[in-house]
Amino acid sequence: MGLRAHDDQLITRLQDTIAEKVGPKRYNVWFKGSTTFALADEFVQISVPNQFVGGWIERHFTDTIREAALEVVGKPLDVCFTIDPELTKNLRKKQPDSQVAYASNNPERVARAQMKLGSPPPAPVPNRTFADFVVGGGNRLAHTTAMTCADRPGDQFNPLFIHGGCGVGKTHLLQAICNKVKELHPNRTYRYLSGEDFTNQYIFAIKMQEIDSFRHRYRNVDVLVIDDVHFFSNKRGTQTEFLHTFNAIDVAGKQLVLASDAHPKMISHLSESLVTRFVSGMVVKVDAPDFATRAEVLRRRAKKMKCDLPEPVVEYIAEHCTANIRELEGALYKLVALASVHNQPISRSLAEQGLKDLVERTTSVVQLSDIETVVALYFGLHSADLHTSRKSRTIALARGIAMYLARKITDLSFPEIGRFMGNKNHSTVLLACRRIKKLVDEDAVIRWVTSRGEQMTNICAVISELEEQLGNASRG
Repeated sequence: MGLRAHDDQLITRLQDTIAEKVGPKRYNVWFKGSTTFALADEFVQISVPNQFVGGWIERHFTDTIREAALEVVGKPLDVCFTIDPELTKNLRKKQPDSQVAYASNNPERVARAQMKLGSPPPAPVPNRTFADFVVGGGNRLAHTTAMTCADRPGDQFNPLFIHGGCGVGKTHLLQAICNKVKELHPNRTYRYLSGEDFTNQYIFAIKMQEIDSFRHRYRNVDVLVIDDVHFFSNKRGTQTEFLHTFNAIDVAGKQLVLASDAHPKMISHLSESLVTRFVSGMVVKVDAPDFATRAEVLRRRAKKMKCDLPEPVVEYIAEHCTANIRELEGALYKLVALASVHNQPISRSLAEQGLKDLVERTTSVVQLSDIETVVALYFGLHSADLHTSRKSRTIALARGIAMYLARKITDLSFPEIGRFMGNKNHSTVLLACRRIKKLVDEDAVIRWVTSRGEQMTNICAVISELEEQLGNASRG
């Protein structure tokens, strides 16, 4: 397999090349202390401290990393991500704040929007097709409805709204729809972009007085596919514009496909008009993959990587990595790396030894990522806000409830929860949990501020709704 994971010189060259391409400021904010790299013949594996950092790097720097790897290694490599909570210990004290501030006020957004405004959005990832999608009990309905939309756009399931946790295949399905439309209906137009890109392009169009061009681009397509719709939360102007875009496409009998981390009714600060339209079509959830699906995903990934993965190893990983596809891939990549480093074949014993730490931590880490996402959506925030040290009423309340749920639902300790959520110390988590528990015991009414003014709700009702969304209401 030709692994170079322990070739420190090669890794250093790769990191230096990435730093040169992205600039020292961005490299220090997102890579230095936040990541570790491993190289193999077919991929670059990047370990990150949490979902927030990994998601940002994946969205904004994947192409740059591929370019750097091509220069250093001399051939194209895939980029994969895995969560290593131990990396939180390496974060500088103010680094989480810097990451959140950069994500919230990125000076390059307008520049990116400007470049994209005058040209079509990037094409979907070429290898994301329905043939590559592993169908199982948790995603069968979503797969079937997505294929129907691609085969007969606008004819049925319109709009199609797919929701589910991170790494369960929502983006794969959206991109597969676009590729299938391109294959079956070459004369039909489609647009695929994220909620963030739609927002950025809309803002830039207003500033440059090019709103008519923007509207023409998105209201005159046969298939409009929007990923991460929850990004519209708390953005009233974008919501109004998208509502008109939605109506124009719907009236014309064209196809809309949307995806989000949460059900439309669970996206806080989303206008009632949009929620009503989102649920007027087909709303389908993608659940975490079952055992059979996880096993088949591993077999296919191993075949693609041209490595021999014995069935007992497939069963071991599939049994212990249960949350999502990315978790499975991370375990597989690590195992392939270990086998190459030790120059021995992949075996069950190697998997048990090499993946022990990952197996012990991965379930809790993923649960905490889900808690963070669900709580942030409920309060109209982004997961990034919970990592900052800002103490506005809404952020402090949301962060406290997330910590309380993490302590209640997972087996993580106070220090582990604190490290995951912005490198907070043990006492911060302990006090937050005590404060929320006291409010729960008193059945208190909580208040927080939104763009629509102050909101007021019984905390027990909030906790119950969040637990139901997480699918853990019967636990703890």
